[in-house]
Amino acid sequence: MFKIGDMAVYPTQGVGVIEDIEIREYSGHSQKFYILRIVDSDMKIMVPVGNAGNVGLRRLIDQQRITGIFDALAEPTGSGKIASWSRRQREYNDKLKTGDLLEVAEVLRDLYQISSAKELSYGEKKVLEQARKLLITEVALAEGAKEDQVTERLENIFH
Repeated sequence: MFKIGDMAVYPTQGVGVIEDIEIREYSGHSQKFYILRIVDSDMKIMVPVGNAGNVGLRRLIDQQRITGIFDALAEPTGSGKIASWSRRQREYNDKLKTGDLLEVAEVLRDLYQISSAKELSYGEKKVLEQARKLLITEVALAEGAKEDQVTERLENIFH
């Protein structure tokens, strides 16, 4: 699925580069692993090749889908359905765990819209920043753009 040098997205951690494909032995069984270095944090993650799809490892979003992501960000939400923070947090974390950039964009949009009506809690701010970072990094890498340019486009939608 991936080869050394490919970029891949690992849910909740963001974009990484496949630095190596190694065979490791555990409990007498040999298994192939992708060695993924996350771009933003330099964290290394070992992902079993056979389990890559199950954990949500995927290729960068293609450019045709980026317009849809920005369209989703600009859509107003039904802000009348503000559930309790704990319920929203569970929903937001579930969406972030999918690794689907459209779901990440929905979390970001919802939190930006809530923040225009009230002060976000510390937990909400953390989720907003995580979603923001995931979206900006991936879009910038997919477009070959600078993160500042993507940030400016994002800010223009919400301000």
